Amino acid sequence: MSKQAVPARTNFIRQIIAEDLATGRHARIATRFPPEPNGYLHIGHAKSIVLNFGLAEDFPGTCNLRFDDTNPHKENREFVDAIQQDVRWLGYDWGDRLYFASDYFEQLYGFAVELIEKGLAYVCDLTADQIREYRGTLTVPGRDSPSRDRPVAENLDLFRRMRAGEFPDGTRTLRARIDMASPNINLRDPVLYRIRHGVIHHQTGREWCLYPTYDYTHPLSDALEGITHSLCTLEFEDHRPLYDWCVANVSVPSRPRQIEFSRLNLEYTVMSKRRLTLLVDEGHVAGWDDPRLPTIAGLRRRGYTPAAIRTFCERIGVTRADNLVEMAMLESAIREDLDATAPRRMAVLRPVKVVIENYPADGSEMLTAPNHPKEASMGQRTVPFGRELYIDREDFAEDPPKGFKRLVPGGEVRLRQAYVIRCDQVIKDASGQVVELHASYDPATLGANPAGRKVKGVIQWVPAATAVPAEVRLYDRLFRVPEPGSGETDFRDDLNPASLVRVLDALVEPALADAQPGQGFQFEREGYFVVDQDSRAGRLCFNRTVGLRDSWGKAQSEPRG
Repeated sequence: MSKQAVPARTNFIRQIIAEDLATGRHARIATRFPPEPNGYLHIGHAKSIVLNFGLAEDFPGTCNLRFDDTNPHKENREFVDAIQQDVRWLGYDWGDRLYFASDYFEQLYGFAVELIEKGLAYVCDLTADQIREYRGTLTVPGRDSPSRDRPVAENLDLFRRMRAGEFPDGTRTLRARIDMASPNINLRDPVLYRIRHGVIHHQTGREWCLYPTYDYTHPLSDALEGITHSLCTLEFEDHRPLYDWCVANVSVPSRPRQIEFSRLNLEYTVMSKRRLTLLVDEGHVAGWDDPRLPTIAGLRRRGYTPAAIRTFCERIGVTRADNLVEMAMLESAIREDLDATAPRRMAVLRPVKVVIENYPADGSEMLTAPNHPKEASMGQRTVPFGRELYIDREDFAEDPPKGFKRLVPGGEVRLRQAYVIRCDQVIKDASGQVVELHASYDPATLGANPAGRKVKGVIQWVPAATAVPAEVRLYDRLFRVPEPGSGETDFRDDLNPASLVRVLDALVEPALADAQPGQGFQFEREGYFVVDQDSRAGRLCFNRTVGLRDSWGKAQSEPRG
């Protein structure tokens, strides 16, 4: 491949790969997406998925899905299944290249024996706390373990007995013999194996009580799979010398090239799996697929589409510079996608009844409305019209603010895709709350408006007789501040108490009666919504995906009108 063959959407990683192919360093690239199955994937993982699978598609090559499953205490089959579902949903296929690091446990054990035989690893008797103490700090060099000069034969014997289960947890580890004075703490005789009794691994069951560490397993798994370009986020840059050391000192078939790029940091949310796990386990959210979370499962349930997420990942780009991405970029991507693809429907979130006094009491008609204002191919639907209907309470004001263009006493508005009506009477209850409006309509104002009537406002409505009851969940940002926990407070102190508002008595037009979970719509003037999995017969449930406005702050402060 020549340098000119670099795809148009280039970045520094694509340039490196193009150069490697052009110089003959590789004839074909091989990448991988290597999640740990200790939680659900989030939008940051989506960036890595789009990058790794996208490179394999564009150059072309292969991309493996591999689970780096070295910590059975925190991993389980639920996470494995959810991760596969998310990658497929984003539009990527690993074919027959599904792997687990646990597939290589026997080979990894053999590599550890090889290191011991070369004098490059030893069994250490220090406890975890003692290992941390001996490691030193960034300014103080580490101290040698008393076990560091143990003879090779003794190390081999102890390591075999560790595998056989002779020793309790925490009593012995296998450590690499590198350099306790290295300025890179990762090279100060890192732990390669630790003992873990009493756990059931989701792939190997109880076969092992001796588990390799991530830093040992990850690079060797890449090498065993023939990965050419091992792409990691920048926090692993300091680990690269250890990865290279592991690969260089055992008999693996290939030597991957690791390249680091900046991780995704997104405003008003958290990307740490530890923090996300706390939010789920402590009940701050309703599970890993809560629509307020940045998990792919949460975004899917909220109504985000694979196309929008892929577009977002492409737009933010791939660099080595850490930055904080504005939430507006993600919201813009989904608005663009749904604006072009989402059918339009009418919904009334805060219903107030309207009685059209001059419409026949037993009369009704079927009005026609387009499913999309610009895409005729999406067809039309019918909406029943009769004497009684509901409008949104916020579309009426007795004492309207300046610039209000909706319904007022004595004023006129157009009902979307229907007639012009005039408010003639306001009915209130004993507390002064408006409970009903009486109006009149002009039968000459349907369709192309042959009467030439000019009105400033157009409002949505639903027919009283056939409207479908619905619960509408108005999701807002999970945190109140762009960088939760960036100060001295706990990140949970920055949670937004108004991140979920439930509207229990909403009404939607009857065309939505058969809507299925996962279907998305634009509610006129309200935003984009998706049918939630909690929907049941006779009562739909909708999640707000995103509002119609581009600015969250503006949307919070501007009145409707």
